[in-house]
Amino acid sequence: MFDRLRRLFQSDGRAPGTSDPEEGSTRREALSRPNLFEAAAAYVTACANDDQDEIDAAQRLVSPEALSFGVNELACRAVIALAREYDEPPQKVARSLLGLPAA
Repeated sequence: MFDRLRRLFQSDGRAPGTSDPEEGSTRREALSRPNLFEAAAAYVTACANDDQDEIDAAQRLVSPEALSFGVNELACRAVIALAREYDEPPQKVARSLLGLPAA
């Protein structure tokens, strides 16, 4: 299961057919900008570990809107991966993760 999650997050995070965010900028500039998916992964991990210092650090990496988008994307990808792993519908997996009764 975790191998599938890792493969999902090793992609560059762009939707198919979108332009390369590094076009028009130097490689050094691109590397110095925080990646919203890296920030989201750091934020969620820090929350799971209840590490307030790391939560604060992750929140400083990108704008609140970008962090929210990244966390949402992480949640969607995780639910999809788990649903595939357990051969269950995504809705059932999401409700189970949240401790909600079956719909």
